[in-house]
Amino acid sequence: MTTKNATIKDVAREAKVSVASVSRVLNGLGGVTPVTQKIVREVAARLNYVPDNAARSLITGRTHTIGAVLPDLHGEFFSELIRGIELAARAQGLHLLLSSTHDGIEDAAAAMRAMRGRVDGMLILSEHVDAAFLEENLPDKLPAVLLDSPVKSARYPVLNIDNRAGAIAMVGHLIEAGHQQVAFIGGPKTNYNAQQREKGYRTAMARHAPDAPLTLFDGNFSEESGYRAGQQMLAKKPRPQAVFAANDMMAIGCLRAFREAGLAVPGDIALAGFDDILVSRYLTPPLSTVQVRIADLGRLALERLAALLNRTDKTPASVQTLGCDIVIRESCGGKAAAGAASRKLRKPPRPSRS
Repeated sequence: MTTKNATIKDVAREAKVSVASVSRVLNGLGGVTPVTQKIVREVAARLNYVPDNAARSLITGRTHTIGAVLPDLHGEFFSELIRGIELAARAQGLHLLLSSTHDGIEDAAAAMRAMRGRVDGMLILSEHVDAAFLEENLPDKLPAVLLDSPVKSARYPVLNIDNRAGAIAMVGHLIEAGHQQVAFIGGPKTNYNAQQREKGYRTAMARHAPDAPLTLFDGNFSEESGYRAGQQMLAKKPRPQAVFAANDMMAIGCLRAFREAGLAVPGDIALAGFDDILVSRYLTPPLSTVQVRIADLGRLALERLAALLNRTDKTPASVQTLGCDIVIRESCGGKAAAGAASRKLRKPPRPSRS
């Protein structure tokens, strides 16, 4: 028997088990032997049986859907993040509902309220989120995992990238390569990642080049803001010997400004970014950068949320900090980079309890 309109009763009859057993298998409720589970899943696949999600939600109290609230849905960083979340969600048998909050705090609140009753849990990456915001906009019993957040809460696990350590390592490399005067292009002032990367720049300069001036330019993570910062650098006397941009898109914009002015990278000025988006390795010259495993960040966040939903995670909420690499390519130049277009310095993941 094969039909596109097969019912749960059809599956039960073909598998020679009760409707209750089929329901338990397909809803992951347990209490059924592995052999029976295998038979039920094979029969359901053969009959093209598609569960009625509305009815299943009434039985289980779950929607099997996860909400992800992100600042934006465009660009290589968010594409990779969503890819990691989606692949992990699929492996867990979960669906993904996405919303962006790029217009501010009210949009973030509206997105989270709109997901109430439609999702079993949320992944939240937003510069507007603090403990008070979460308390006001998230139901008490709705599990959530925060990404790239300064929030420390007994309720919500947090996954962060070690932005500060990555920035320290990259600026340290630029100075070791012979570039004492390193300029920094920052990201949005309210963005946690941007704040941590600026702290890393300041720490590395104080540690490795204490007599060199700090030279900072404003940016907003966009290519255009990096282009504007590059133009401003061209007018600065003396010009910096190297530039560290708080993300790769700004580094790409800066590279465009230098090219238009006839400057050679790295011959006249060295350049580095942060994130290691795919296009970075295909630039001319290839861009040195701090490599963030963006898809892994999404995957780990989803897996942590799934563990909360399945009640398999009994550990207290914590802040888990994921390490990153620096990837040295041709854009750095300098004595230490001669003859070594690419190498990696590894900083391992570091969990810390909140």
